[in-house]
Amino acid sequence: MNDPRVIRVHYMLRAAILLLFALFIAHLVQQDALHYYVAPRLARWVRLCPLPLVLMALSLALQALFGKRGDLCDCEHRLPASGVAGGALYSLFLFPLLLGLLLPDRALGSAAAARKGFEFAYTSPEAGNRSPGGFSAEDPYEAEFAALAGRLHSLPVIPVLPELFSETVGAMNLYKEQFAGKSVQVTGFLYREKGPGGLETFAVSRFLVQCCTADATPVGILLHPQTPISLPADTWIQVRGKLAVISYGSGDVIGLVPDEIRTVTQPAAPYVYTSADSVAAWDELSSAAGY
Repeated sequence: MNDPRVIRVHYMLRAAILLLFALFIAHLVQQDALHYYVAPRLARWVRLCPLPLVLMALSLALQALFGKRGDLCDCEHRLPASGVAGGALYSLFLFPLLLGLLLPDRALGSAAAARKGFEFAYTSPEAGNRSPGGFSAEDPYEAEFAALAGRLHSLPVIPVLPELFSETVGAMNLYKEQFAGKSVQVTGFLYREKGPGGLETFAVSRFLVQCCTADATPVGILLHPQTPISLPADTWIQVRGKLAVISYGSGDVIGLVPDEIRTVTQPAAPYVYTSADSVAAWDELSSAAGY
């Protein structure tokens, strides 16, 4: 059994940490910066967290200040044996808070994409029906890409909408031969990568987020290797051009030969997210936009 006075100190430290987390989340909500860290479907629940965190902090603080000696316990979990061990333990919780306060709230960019590893192929290269007569796939997952590909292929200019960014790129990559020569317009940040022999690779990119930025995956469309670009990495650009099959690594991917590249302002929501039903989402979005 630990000394009740020591337990009171630990109760207060835990209350302070909970309160700091509540204040930090409230700050992100107030600054409209929560979307830099979590997906929208999770953000709606994270927004509610400050209230229960404050209540838990208040409960611990009241126990520390006014709890009777007999009611204080370490709940069968021994407290750190020394002040140094206790400091090390609580610093594990304070460190992410410190990073959140010191680092600016901004979207992930090329540096994070390079660390995570950029992939330009999102579906199996053997999958899909490449005959010019239509789009089909035996696998149910790939069948959704096929249905979306059929809708996209009929358009004079294919818009890579942020609501269906990864699905559109995946559909075009799955049927790359059939989409070669089609016109596309896409918006994202400029990714630059040094290849073998110092040759630079460029792509127009977005981060696909499933839950939070810890699982963010860089996705995008490779720009033709001979495209001259002097813009710095992470510049937000809108590219319009024609699709082409480009060799990359050990295989081929769908790429883009730009006709026009212009800088744009970073969108309020820089990340993209998966759609539960990409075909239904496309039908709704295209109908609203008049495609």
